[in-house]
Amino acid sequence: MLIIRVDRIAFTIGSLEVRWYGIAVAIAVALLVVLIPRQAKKLGITQDLYMLFLSCIIGGVIGARLAHVINDWERFIANPQDIVGLAGLAQNGMIVGVIVAALIYIAVTRMRFSTLLSIGDAVAMVAPLAIAIGRIGCTINGCCHGKPSPFQYFPGAVVYTARDTIPRFWNHIPLYQNGLTVPLYPTQIYAIWLNLAVFAIVWRFRGKFKPPGGLVFFYFCLHAAADFGLRFFRLTEPFLFSLHQAQVLDLAILAVFLPWLIVRIRRYQPSEPQADSS
Repeated sequence: MLIIRVDRIAFTIGSLEVRWYGIAVAIAVALLVVLIPRQAKKLGITQDLYMLFLSCIIGGVIGARLAHVINDWERFIANPQDIVGLAGLAQNGMIVGVIVAALIYIAVTRMRFSTLLSIGDAVAMVAPLAIAIGRIGCTINGCCHGKPSPFQYFPGAVVYTARDTIPRFWNHIPLYQNGLTVPLYPTQIYAIWLNLAVFAIVWRFRGKFKPPGGLVFFYFCLHAAADFGLRFFRLTEPFLFSLHQAQVLDLAILAVFLPWLIVRIRRYQPSEPQADSS
């Protein structure tokens, strides 16, 4: 049995608690900031991307927090002072927030949409790896955990020491026994594996999609499909039609980007070389 006993707090500076979750997120963001410009340069993009990054980071945080608040609306209505904060960020809300922020950015700066799509292709080659690193923080923190598992051994189950990121009861099922949680599906670890698999697939298909934007649309579809399946193992309240909030967003992402990807691939006609008239 895999028992996670790691303290969520890595170290303290005075009264400031630095958690492994925050460290993992910081590493993930740093990876995006360092590697995306390199990939963009390989794609022939020469624009300064850091203001775009800043806009997308702000939009991603707002979107992630907003989705988390909506998902637990009753609690936040009762405690409105908790709405503003970073203790709870929803991954798919972050993706939507980044997309909205990027669209606002190009509207303000009048960047060409085709340029944004090329940048998106560069992002797609790095984002799944960054998300996998972030999920390492979730694994240590104990958040984003799964439902009680019928299995007793990893990879079918994981056990945590009692911590406040895991509710004491779920649908009247006690989750603590003798100071440990009951076996739970290790959904954070599944998410790491899935994102690494998505990273490998996207990397394999880099340069294969034409015109620009095909790779990032492909990535959105892969991510949404993988996340949709994983959410059935997550310990989350149903949001709509017995689906979790994130699953509804996954379906919306697929409904938008899968047809768009198919249309763009079918419409793309590479220019044929002109016949030599001599």
